[in-house]
Amino acid sequence: MVKVGILGFAHGHVMAFGGRWMQMPQLGVEIVAGWDHDISRAESSCAALGGVEVMESAEALVAREDIDAVVVSSETLYHPEHCELAAEAGKAIICYKPLALTLADADRIVQAVEKYNVPFTMGYQMRVDPQNIKIKELIESGTIGDIYVYRRRHGLATHTWAGFENTWHADPKLNRDIFADDSSHPIDMLNWIFGVPETVIAELTTVCNPKVKNDNGVALFKYKNGMIAEISTYFTCSAAEITTEVYGSRGAIQQYFGDAPSTRLPHGTEGLKYFVEGNSDWTLSDIPSPAGHGERIAAQAGPFAEFLHGKRPPICSVYEARDSLKMVLACYLSSQTGQRVRVDDPRLYDI
Repeated sequence: MVKVGILGFAHGHVMAFGGRWMQMPQLGVEIVAGWDHDISRAESSCAALGGVEVMESAEALVAREDIDAVVVSSETLYHPEHCELAAEAGKAIICYKPLALTLADADRIVQAVEKYNVPFTMGYQMRVDPQNIKIKELIESGTIGDIYVYRRRHGLATHTWAGFENTWHADPKLNRDIFADDSSHPIDMLNWIFGVPETVIAELTTVCNPKVKNDNGVALFKYKNGMIAEISTYFTCSAAEITTEVYGSRGAIQQYFGDAPSTRLPHGTEGLKYFVEGNSDWTLSDIPSPAGHGERIAAQAGPFAEFLHGKRPPICSVYEARDSLKMVLACYLSSQTGQRVRVDDPRLYDI
């Protein structure tokens, strides 16, 4: 049984996959302690997980010899500090997305993981979603030929969430903004499938609540081979259906119900299908779509457990996570300058 401590409960997803660990002992992961700088949040979260022990400090938690691994799910600002504490204590680390606010902070985490040689993975549910894995397999196998265009729409209905502007997700100091926080999902998925692009041109805007910055954004990434990848993030999105489109020389892929807005309503079609030239109809994947987005989040418990038991490699390595952060920050640089920018632009350290 792998014993786990939680460093921060700010990111609510930890309660979904953490709860699954506690409900399914066959996964071989047990949460034994938690800490948060917000003591009331720590107490309520630990109680909800079955009454696990609340620690008085992050240092006290990582000092426990019975703890094998930690989940860093604190506000993004604190990720470098908490990853450094865990790495120095020799704990395996699951860091929930995004890696950090800045490239300098990301470098701190990379250096800590390297210095203490600890197992590390980012938490990105898109990389373990069965339909997304199938999309990646179809692309890499050449089933639809050379890829010309990739498009991913990703959204949340934050404009309907009462008080969202007062949460840490919208706090520039703690999390930058909702684009930095949640665009990291589809941008990392792009990195996972195709690697790091060369350039991006992006437009970020605030259209609903002036206190919730950059609630909508579109980024066009370009790869060395000429492929265009569009990432569209709409955090004022009440409902949707299609999430992923891929167009290649020999066919196309269409995926539905891949985010929260698209899973809230009844599913009127198959979740994933693809067409290959020469066929007379779509091929259905037969991989079911989750009934709700919460199920997709909780389902990370299995892959995380496999990682902690050494049965699989990192879901997303610290180096891949840093690259995904570079791609996100390049969107800001492009939007601020009104120019296409390189993803390795040195000015990203100033963002």
